[in-house]
Amino acid sequence: MRRFPWILTVLTALALCLLIGLGVWQVERLQWKVGLMDAADAAAAKPPAPLVEILGQGDLEFRKALMVCRGLATAPYVELQTIHDGKPGVRLISACRPEGQDFSLLIDRGFIPEAVSARPRVIDSTLPLVLVGEFRTFSRPNGMTPAPSNGRFYGRDNEAMAKALKVTGPVRPEAVYALTQTNPEIEALKPSAPPAAFTNNHFGYALTWFGLAIVLAGFYVALLRRRLKKDTP
Repeated sequence: MRRFPWILTVLTALALCLLIGLGVWQVERLQWKVGLMDAADAAAAKPPAPLVEILGQGDLEFRKALMVCRGLATAPYVELQTIHDGKPGVRLISACRPEGQDFSLLIDRGFIPEAVSARPRVIDSTLPLVLVGEFRTFSRPNGMTPAPSNGRFYGRDNEAMAKALKVTGPVRPEAVYALTQTNPEIEALKPSAPPAAFTNNHFGYALTWFGLAIVLAGFYVALLRRRLKKDTP
C-alpha cells in the first residue's frame, strides 16, 4: 500500500488558503470601492459652499467651493497637455490666493483644443472673480512623464507648476477645477472637471480566486481518489 500523500496534501492546503484569502481580500476591496464611489457621488451631489466651510469638513474630494480669486482672469498660466472628449489640447493652470486665506490654490481654468491658438491676456489685475471650483486629488507624475518645456507640462505636478508660476507661500496639494467661466471672451476655453475615474473589477477578481480554489480542490480530490483506487486490491 502506498503512503498517504502528506506533502501533496499540505501543499494543496496551503495553496487553498492562499487562494481563498485572496478571494476574501477582493471581496473586502469590493466593499471598500463601493463605499468610496458612494461617498464620491454624495460629495459631488452637494451644492457649492463657501471655501472656509468646505475646508472645515475634512475630505475635499469632489466638493465644490465658492471662492473669490482676484485677478484670475488675467493671471499668468502654465499649460497642461491633455485629452478631453477624445481631442488633444491643453488645460490652463493659474494660481489663486482666495480672499481671507493664507495659501494658494492652483486653478484649472479649463480646456482649449490644440487647434485653437487664442489665449487669455496676462496683465496685473486685482479685479475680483467669483469662482466655483471642484476639489480633486490626483497622482503625481512618474519617471516616465516628459519634463516641462516652454511653460507646457505633461503631468499634473502642483509643486513644479507653482514654482513656474512664481507662487510664494504654501500651496494646497489638490487640483481645483473651475466650473464657472473665467474668460468668457474666449469661447474655446471650456471649464470642466473630468469624470470620476473609478474602476471596480474586484467582484471578477474574487470570482477568479475562488474559482481557482475550487479547481485546485477538485484536482486534489480526483488525484487522491485515483491513487486510493490503485491501492485497492
